[in-house]
Amino acid sequence: MKLHELKPAKGSTHSRRRIGRGPGSGLGGTSTRGHKGAKSRSGYKRKVGFEGGQMPLQRRVPKAGFKNINHKEYFAVNLSTLQKLAESKGWEKIGIQELVQARLTNGKELVKILGNGELKAKISVEANAFSKKAEEAIKAAGGNITII
Repeated sequence: MKLHELKPAKGSTHSRRRIGRGPGSGLGGTSTRGHKGAKSRSGYKRKVGFEGGQMPLQRRVPKAGFKNINHKEYFAVNLSTLQKLAESKGWEKIGIQELVQARLTNGKELVKILGNGELKAKISVEANAFSKKAEEAIKAAGGNITII
């Protein structure tokens, strides 16, 4: 073995520059972080939406209105749709499962029956909510309602 054939042991060298390992490395001191400021400190993590001290967008934009956190979003089904289902499928009971079979809803949504259209079929309807007009129309046709 000759002097020019010597190589360091496997795993003893590092492929990238080791920052912050003293002044002898040439990368000691501030360790490439610059002087002062949040980015130079340990534990620094940039906040979401931080714009370097400029007023962030979510605070600059004017806010308007009111967002009710208790609001429930219903999928609306009209009486005319129930009449079509009763005629075409021959169903006497229409609930969430039947609406899923008819591909009107996915079964995860809350369903509300609305009074738009005319109902002649005597059917029992299961849903999460009913409008007063729909409730009256179903009962007038001889059907009954069930609130789930």
